[in-house]
Amino acid sequence: MSFDVPDDRKYLESHEWVEDGDGPVKIGISDFAQDELGDVVFVELPGEGDDLAAGEEFGVVESIKAVSDLYSPVSGEVVAVNDALESQPELVNDDPFGDGWMIEVEVSEENGDLLSADDYREQIE
Repeated sequence: MSFDVPDDRKYLESHEWVEDGDGPVKIGISDFAQDELGDVVFVELPGEGDDLAAGEEFGVVESIKAVSDLYSPVSGEVVAVNDALESQPELVNDDPFGDGWMIEVEVSEENGDLLSADDYREQIE
């Protein structure tokens, strides 16, 4: 099975992605992760203004198969939360790199262990 792995993102081994760029960046989980989880039924996210530390937990995603912690690829302040996920958690399955994004963070520091798209593809194959 082939999974979408956009080149304009960086990835954690734990399957979270972060946009590659300056300014506030969006964070979510990969196409591979949403497929492994199955139907997502609940997403718990931090609030706007919360501070995140790279590599630390920032939330939980619950599916019909499992409950999984979410880890932050970056340190910084949460500047936006995808409120649509409260009523439509299935957006994580339907469009993990688009409408299924989770939080937006003003980055103060990037995790040094982020994978390129090519390295992430090798991990999930």
